[in-house]
Amino acid sequence: MAKPNQGLAGWIVEEATMQFRKLGQSDIAVSRIGLGCMSFAGSYGPMDPSHAANVIDAALDTGINFFDTADVYGAGLSETLVGKALRPVRQRVVIATKGGATRGATGLPENDGSPRHLKAACDASLKRLGIDTIDLYYLHRVDPNVPIEDSVGALAEMVRAGKVRHIGLSEASPDTIKRAHAVHPVSALQTEYSLSCRFVEAEILPLCEALGITFVAYGPLGRGLLSGTLSADTVLPAGDARAVIPRFSGENLAHNVRATQHLRSVADAHGLSVAQLALAWVVGRSFPIVAIPGTRDAGRVTANAKAAEVMLPDAVWQELDELFSEDAMQGARHATHMLARNNL
Repeated sequence: MAKPNQGLAGWIVEEATMQFRKLGQSDIAVSRIGLGCMSFAGSYGPMDPSHAANVIDAALDTGINFFDTADVYGAGLSETLVGKALRPVRQRVVIATKGGATRGATGLPENDGSPRHLKAACDASLKRLGIDTIDLYYLHRVDPNVPIEDSVGALAEMVRAGKVRHIGLSEASPDTIKRAHAVHPVSALQTEYSLSCRFVEAEILPLCEALGITFVAYGPLGRGLLSGTLSADTVLPAGDARAVIPRFSGENLAHNVRATQHLRSVADAHGLSVAQLALAWVVGRSFPIVAIPGTRDAGRVTANAKAAEVMLPDAVWQELDELFSEDAMQGARHATHMLARNNL
């Protein structure tokens, strides 16, 4: 039962207990805030692999039970770290991973949604994770050279074989989602969504709601734009994946930081951190949305998880909607070669 907390215009549970969402039409309940595990592979700078277990332990302590990784994150490193940390608590966690992305001759990611590749990728993920069944297995990106019916057909075979419990898609268009769902029930769709990236609201979110598909929001903190950790003069190191994203360079970054500055005053007024406010906006609606912020810091996991308990007042919803229209941010959300891989 939520109790009023002085200093908050909304309501927040004083003794945090994680809230859960049903995964698609399944009997699986996933925490409203999960943990994205891409950063374990060094995507946002170097990380001591031993720290991954600390971050996961902190997530478990908050009640988070949903952990999201992929075979392409660090060429399997993230899966290996996630599997090692979660095997002792396997029965009380939901493990999601992805297949269908490879590294081409240039080292850049490419799509391979062929049944042959997906089946081999699934087997390799199971081995790295050290588990018998993947709870949620995504097609990481839709392959334009393979009919979606063939890719999803391969995922359905994995379900029948007991290797996968439920299937998902990532960065898929409405038409692709419909075609995929006609072959086998899609339990989750993962796509970027935050105050700074709202393009899914027009068609994709309503479609997911109509089909009973849980929406999994990656990048719910705008890759740092909504966490209060970036400034207009931030220079990202070469090893940081954001260094090649137009949204985080030059005048684009300066513009975007200015656009998010008012978040701090709104957050302060309601006794929240900037990140908690941004996360509460993503997961605080009645529609089944799960957010998977990633971090390399155990303390941030704990703080982020508290956002699941925040219920924003209507006036704050309206204020944030007005501050962050769909075109509020400047610059593309992905590097050109990454946008070319998306089905949107």
